Amino acid sequence: MALILHADMDAFYASVEQRENPALAGLPVVVGGDGKRGVVAAASYEARKFGVRSAMPSSQAKRLCPDLVFLPGRMKLYAEISAKVREIFYRYTPVVEPLSLDEAYLDVAGSLRLFGPVEKIAQAIRHDVREELQLPVSVGGGAGKLVAKIASKKAKPDGICIVPDSQTLDFLRPLPVSEIWGVGRVTERKLHGLGIATIGQLADHDVVVLERALGTWGPLLHSLANGEDLRTVECDRGRKSYGEENTFGEDATDRETIEATVIAHAETVASRLRHDGVEARTVTLKYRPSGPNAQFTLVTRSKTLTRPTNDGALIAATAMRLWDAEPEGIALRLLGVQVTGLDGERPVQLGLFQAEQEDPRADRLNSALDEIVAKFGPKAVKRGRT
Repeated sequence: MALILHADMDAFYASVEQRENPALAGLPVVVGGDGKRGVVAAASYEARKFGVRSAMPSSQAKRLCPDLVFLPGRMKLYAEISAKVREIFYRYTPVVEPLSLDEAYLDVAGSLRLFGPVEKIAQAIRHDVREELQLPVSVGGGAGKLVAKIASKKAKPDGICIVPDSQTLDFLRPLPVSEIWGVGRVTERKLHGLGIATIGQLADHDVVVLERALGTWGPLLHSLANGEDLRTVECDRGRKSYGEENTFGEDATDRETIEATVIAHAETVASRLRHDGVEARTVTLKYRPSGPNAQFTLVTRSKTLTRPTNDGALIAATAMRLWDAEPEGIALRLLGVQVTGLDGERPVQLGLFQAEQEDPRADRLNSALDEIVAKFGPKAVKRGRT
């Protein structure tokens, strides 16, 4: 009997935009930037018929479908709707593991007596999401996370696929090894080099040979291929990070542009931290340099503060110190600011002296900024250089 469900919203961002604007129904819609450096964040199923997919450069998407409708992302709206979707999940089980805004695992082992068979629970979830939010969701089910996730993919769009325990191996064996979550191009090439193309061939292969070729990852893949998935649904994981990033339309080289971008990202991140009532300890600057191999290079630099903060000025200053330590003359394609180490994850060690982020004037300023933005919108006030 299947006990784990994987619920995956179909073309989530694009579906939300089509819901918000009925005139977009049936049109090839893409959420993302339409500039020459733009990237597709989400594509409606009408766009996917032309081969358009997420993470594809917008320029390539336009060549595949000249009639694409490009829309900027609205992350705040998507997050609000995601929270409503999650509340529906919680109706049927308290054991929910969100993976992102648009997908989650649900352990329904303890819900069968209350709501009936797993197929009925999956149908109820789809019904509630469709009726209350006017959005499609696909649900897969199986004895483990691997089967459930693959099953939800098979169920798309807007369907259900439940794999009974007795059919787990029959379901897995014909599939390509790339269907296993975590098997990327490098691992796939190594497996192909061993003569392994399907999950069935992986299940039958010598585990010693797999360990020699892939290290500890080899035996784990062998177990998954044989339907032995002991991973549990981890509920209440909570958010681990906040971040903002952007891709420049033209290479950014001057410090003024870079600093203005860092400040804008830091202020947005800090505002979200304050909205959620949390602080962060570690600031990370990430960037992608311009060049022929830029799409494969992402540089990250991090600094851990003495105390957690939700002050945008301090986050920006820390990120800029990280940037100033980098070699001069780097042309940037992408720039982002991220914070991790949220308070509540570890105890805070108090210092003998007042830390720089404890300035009460900064608290008053941040409160004033939040009030202005709440009343007049996000563009009403900004810090200097943005």
